[in-house]
Amino acid sequence: MEICSLKLLNFRNYESLEIKFSPTTNIIYGQNGMGKTNIIEAIYMLALTKTFRLGSDDVVIKKGKNIAKIEGLIKDNILNTYKLIISDTGKRIKIDSNKISKLSDYITRINVVLFNPDDLKIIKDTPMTRRKLLNIEISNLSKEYVLYLNNYNKILKQRNAYLKALSKKNLGSNPFLNILTEELITCGLKIMLIRDEFINNINKYISDIYFKITKKGTLSVNYKSEFKGKTKENLLKMYQKNISREIIMGKTLFGPHHDDIEFIVDNEIVKIYSSVGEQKNSVIAFKLAEIKNIKESLNRNPILILDDLFSELDQEKINNIIKLIDENLQTFITTTEIASVNPDLLAQSRIFHVVNGTVKEE
Repeated sequence: MEICSLKLLNFRNYESLEIKFSPTTNIIYGQNGMGKTNIIEAIYMLALTKTFRLGSDDVVIKKGKNIAKIEGLIKDNILNTYKLIISDTGKRIKIDSNKISKLSDYITRINVVLFNPDDLKIIKDTPMTRRKLLNIEISNLSKEYVLYLNNYNKILKQRNAYLKALSKKNLGSNPFLNILTEELITCGLKIMLIRDEFINNINKYISDIYFKITKKGTLSVNYKSEFKGKTKENLLKMYQKNISREIIMGKTLFGPHHDDIEFIVDNEIVKIYSSVGEQKNSVIAFKLAEIKNIKESLNRNPILILDDLFSELDQEKINNIIKLIDENLQTFITTTEIASVNPDLLAQSRIFHVVNGTVKEE
């Protein structure tokens, strides 16, 4: 899979841009604030419809404009034109001339794996950040997962609202709450099984990748879920036992919305015991393991984006990472310092220089 070309209209600091890419390595360089990250953000949004940066999606619209457009020519055996239109009233999606009404019918079509400096939050932040990682990465792979997740969130919202209503009226459990609980468990179990399979697949590759980057240590990922290893009957009993607490607190206390993952190096939790460098290497190993998982699951390569990689790691680690990237994988690398890039990598790359929202190929 590759993105052959990209067109932007009123996107961030680009009023209009058209750019053609190499099917292998593309290096985008320029000083901070010039617009290099905006290009890879557009590629990411074209795939997943959401930005990876802070803020709502409509912040990508250029100041003074009311609409932004991203259009990409994507090659995956055949060529298709994908278009994302963003306004303050929402988003519209098209493939060729066909409007796509359901998000779940779209976001598994373009597979993107991204590493950027903010990904350190995956290790350091709350479980919510790591659940978001799971949701984004599995959505890259599974339309079924997107449907289950959307359905689960709807049931959870409804159940929480009903628990609050029962709490205010000082009432106990009733048949409608039992129906919601059973629906939540049924959907939650499916989400747990898909997440568990995903982490198992990541663990097939991650330790070997981590060792090749660092030349030491064994890395694994531990998936933690209250639903893991339990049957529907077990879970119904758990909810029944704790229903009074849930009504008092007015919220659902158990389920996949509390799931978490732990990164473990040599039997020690990375978040607690590892250095910042080891944390970075763990996240990058996870991302590179995703590439192998996507290729195995979908029989195609994703698009790899490495945002500001060279400022995050020492030269030895960078060289080790570059060696791990399949030469048939379309890769985008952004950097502020082109001089820091390995000459051999430069020689085989298409290079773009970004200055004040203008892009020049070198």
